[in-house]
Amino acid sequence: MHAGPGTPPDRAEVLTMLAAFGQRAAETVPEELGSLELTWLIAEFEQRYGIELDLDDERFGAVRTVDDATALLRAAVLADRAGARP
Repeated sequence: MHAGPGTPPDRAEVLTMLAAFGQRAAETVPEELGSLELTWLIAEFEQRYGIELDLDDERFGAVRTVDDATALLRAAVLADRAGARP
C-alpha cells in the first residue's frame, strides 16, 4: 500500500512498484534491476509521489539493485521534503 507523498518509500514499497512492471508478485522481483525496469520504476515513482527526478547517466547507472533504487527514491522524498531538488 502506498504510504503517501510525504513518506519515503521503503524496500517493500519499491518491490510493490516493481512488481506492477510485468504484473508479477513482489517476491519474484529480482534484486538486480535492468535499465528498462529502472526507467519504469522512476516513472512510476514520479507519478505516485509528484517528484521529478533529474538523473544524469552516472547517477542512473549507479542504481543496479532494489536496495540502490530504494536509497535513491528515499533520498529524493527527503530532499523534496527539505525543499532541495532531488
